[in-house]
Order: sequence, then structure tokens, then C-alpha cells
Amino acid sequence: MVHLVYCDKTGKKGERVLDKILAGTKTMIVRGAAGRKIPHSRVFQDDTLYFMEKGSFKISAKATVKQVTNHVKLTDKQITAVLSDNQNKLDLTEKQKIRWHKKCLCLVEFFDVKEIAPPLAFEHQGNMDDWLILEKIADVVAGTSIPYNYDKARF
Repeated sequence: MVHLVYCDKTGKKGERVLDKILAGTKTMIVRGAAGRKIPHSRVFQDDTLYFMEKGSFKISAKATVKQVTNHVKLTDKQITAVLSDNQNKLDLTEKQKIRWHKKCLCLVEFFDVKEIAPPLAFEHQGNMDDWLILEKIADVVAGTSIPYNYDKARF
């Protein structure tokens, strides 16, 4: 499968998530919630990740999934341990550690990051989440996009 991952824009130079991914200091991303939420249990080894910065409408990097770890019903102590044990790959700020302190976590490690130049123009459609599961990236690229189907985003 193909996944489109929205990256937060912190506004401070050098702290942007996409910059860390391209620089190689961030080799894992995390998504979390109080209960299972996309991409939990829906992303697998060898899937392709495409990255875009929120609000940019430009898909500017891609990578291959190396490993995925899904956690459910974590205690506060376990959440802290999971994030801490993976900090060298996650490269989270203190604010991000607080944001991702959730009972259900999905950790996605990736490799072979490539910048897409020129970036692909993203065609936003209505109420899209910060992680999209797609058949192919062309499905959300301007000029070739199709109406987004939420079937893959349901449990």
C-alpha cells in the first residue's frame, strides 16, 4: 500500500518534522490516540510512505517502511518507555512527547528517504485525516486525483 503522511510544521527552522526526515535524524514516525486509529494495524513492512508538510499542498519526500510496531492499552509508564526507547529514531521535541503520550501507538520506522523534486501537487478533498491510505499516490495528485474513499480508513 501507499500512505500519505502529513508532517507538522513547528515554524522554527531546524525543528520541522520534514527537515528532520530529509536530514536523516528522524527515521521513525509515531501516530497515537486514546483508541485504535489509522494507521494502527494498517501499515506494513515494504509499504511506501509519502510525506508532505501540513498546509503546503506539496508531496515532497518518500520512503520505504522498514518496521512497524503497534501498541494498545498502554499505561502512562509504558507510553513513556516506548517513546523514550525509540527517541533516537523519533527525534521528538518535548511538546511532541506530550502530544503523542497516548494509550494506542503506532510506530513506523522507515528507510531509503528520497526527496521528490519537483514536489507533487497535492489535491486536498474535504475532511482528510493526517494519514491517508491509498492505492497509488496519483490518487491525490492534482490532475490525476480521484474522490478519496474512506473504506481503507475504517476498522
